[in-house]
Amino acid sequence: MTEPIAELSRLGIGKVIEELRSEFPELSITKIRYLEAEGLIEPERTPSGYRKFSYGDVERLRFILRQQRDRFWPLSHIRQVLEDMDRGVVPPADVKGAVAVPTLTLGEDGLPTPATFSEGRSQVRLSRAELIDSAGITEELLDAIEQFGLISRRKSQAYYDGHALMVAAVVADFAELGLEPRHLKIFRTAADREIGLFDQIVAPVAKQHDKANTAQITATLAALSVRLHTVLVKDGLSG
Repeated sequence: MTEPIAELSRLGIGKVIEELRSEFPELSITKIRYLEAEGLIEPERTPSGYRKFSYGDVERLRFILRQQRDRFWPLSHIRQVLEDMDRGVVPPADVKGAVAVPTLTLGEDGLPTPATFSEGRSQVRLSRAELIDSAGITEELLDAIEQFGLISRRKSQAYYDGHALMVAAVVADFAELGLEPRHLKIFRTAADREIGLFDQIVAPVAKQHDKANTAQITATLAALSVRLHTVLVKDGLSG
């Protein structure tokens, strides 16, 4: 029986340690439980009491551990910074250094699955300068990326998130091959059309106020869409 999407996108505490082990080899279950007791992370709990971490929780934990290790910040200061981040305030200027580009959850065949699209917004919060540094782009390129709608922010939004960082990093790779943001606007247009189509399909379910089923159908449609696109492009290039 296939696991629900929500379960596929949640990690047990052992998997979290595996995810972070290369950067934090001494990380332990006791340490994670301590940070939870201090209120710095809040993983979900199953009916049986097991902790389940989203990938956003893992990003948050990585941030905490880095500040402890690299800057020797006390937990009280880390807590304040996290509260600022939760309110959408850009982290202080002393949070320097390039942030690693987040990765997508993929299936064993390397292609997207419904779990790829079931995760919420990234909890990474970057200033404009931090995004430019982390993605390895210029201010001019970021201006063009925003101009052609590949990255968008609300007027009141003072930061960029992990998804914006992923887009900027991919656009940077395209730029090295001679494709500018103006050439990539077709991807934004195509994505918007797909999203509109998915909205039409799930509309009857959404009217029933069944958020879980709506999210599951939408994620499945998105995964199938990207898989079909991949196969069609591959077929066209090999033809």
